Amino acid sequence: MKPILVFHSNSELLEGPVFDPTHHLLYFVSIIEVLVYCLNPSSKEISSIQLDSPVGCVFITGKKRVVAASKNGFFSIDFNTLQKQFVYQIDIGNSVRFNDGIQDSKGRFLVGTMGYPQVVEKLGTVFSYFNGQHKSIIERTTISNGLAFSKDESILYFIDTPTQKVAKYNYDLTSGETVFDSYVIELKEIGSPDGMCMDEEGMLWIAEWGGGKVSRWNPVAGKKIEEKTLPCTNVTSCCLDDKGNLFITTAKSETEEGIYGGALYYLELNKV
Repeated sequence: MKPILVFHSNSELLEGPVFDPTHHLLYFVSIIEVLVYCLNPSSKEISSIQLDSPVGCVFITGKKRVVAASKNGFFSIDFNTLQKQFVYQIDIGNSVRFNDGIQDSKGRFLVGTMGYPQVVEKLGTVFSYFNGQHKSIIERTTISNGLAFSKDESILYFIDTPTQKVAKYNYDLTSGETVFDSYVIELKEIGSPDGMCMDEEGMLWIAEWGGGKVSRWNPVAGKKIEEKTLPCTNVTSCCLDDKGNLFITTAKSETEEGIYGGALYYLELNKV
């Protein structure tokens, strides 16, 4: 199947798709336009709320409710009322912004940072935030990107894009402690690893910035299983819906003409 264009509004950089299987809703962000989106895939209804600084990711907290990690703080967003409220701030300094994130089953928000407006080597950190407290769990990153848990949440997979690798960390769900284990995947082609997600078989889907595709990998064997091409160069992230199909975010490229970078796509992997 070819990717289906779902949404396009001339965005520069879409990111952070996350699917709510309970309420069948998709959330994603437009980092530069500082927008958070909520999409109902069935009705095609889409809503957006604008913040006041670049927003990297969201964490689902209820029906049409999320917490968004923006440069100026964490904001609670209610798409039922289209209201937003400041919740908390991690002092990340003026030279960085939040990027990708993930939530564990205990309710912790894990979110990484990267240099902003310029990327600076080893300036990033991955934080864990819970109940008004935060701590750093991975330090000296450059472009903190994809985060994915194993099914039992004993392993956290993480991408620091310039390394071209996926790192494996041992994760203690009780304490939230994170300890580096090894590198399990290395991308050696044109694309650089960006966002990622894990499927029901324990395989990792990795969005490839500059590679124009998403690729599926076995993190135990470190081998690529398959890849799916997109009609644009910069693929930023992906998530699976409740049917096992992919929503994919992308970004613009200066070299593209008439091709929808900066769009949201849907890729059917399983026909129901």
